[in-house]
Amino acid sequence: MTHWRIDPAGADALIVRFGEHIDPALADTIRLATDRLRTVASVRDLIPSYTTLMVCYSPVHSDFERMAAKVTHALEGVSAVTSDARSAGRRVEIPVWYHSSVGPDLERVARYHKISVEEVIHRHSGCDYQVFAIGFAPGFAYMGNVDPSLATPRLDTPRPLVPAGSVALADQQTAVYPISTPGGWNILGRTAVKMFDRQQHGLCPVSAGDRVRFVPVSKEEFLRAGGNVE
Repeated sequence: MTHWRIDPAGADALIVRFGEHIDPALADTIRLATDRLRTVASVRDLIPSYTTLMVCYSPVHSDFERMAAKVTHALEGVSAVTSDARSAGRRVEIPVWYHSSVGPDLERVARYHKISVEEVIHRHSGCDYQVFAIGFAPGFAYMGNVDPSLATPRLDTPRPLVPAGSVALADQQTAVYPISTPGGWNILGRTAVKMFDRQQHGLCPVSAGDRVRFVPVSKEEFLRAGGNVE
């Protein structure tokens, strides 16, 4: 039984829809589908997201009907999570200095849940997060799911500027701000890892389908790695 459908998305793209709800297992399937479609003729770009995969193609060499047929053939059998899908993504560790000087919402999140700052850090760094999509800003990886006991609403008023490297959470998602930008997520700490680097192959150290583990480090370790406290 097929668990996905294909819809047109303009003159040079189509969207493969795999589901309606955010699900780490679904992200595994989308990652596998993305890998399968990389070598399909006429495909120009692949954009995975929470429940969909956009396939951009050359309208000179193909059209919706022909590309949909190619996609259907390439995705034959990709209707549920398989062992291949589970192993498709990488596991990436991101060191984080959790401290109120770089995590201005750390104590507020602790008060919101009536737990200690140490427990906030323990819960946030205590599991792997699935990378669902890259968007909002170059290298901004939407990750989840955050432990329900740590899920915290976005700020009522977004900050006009959030420093690059800020590690934050909002509701059941977490992310790292790759560049300095406005933002309304709860900031818990900062990493020295560059989430967007024009000199880096692939530009971003993670891709949709990867898994991320945040690793607490000291201020000294953060600074030695090139971290900035300003």
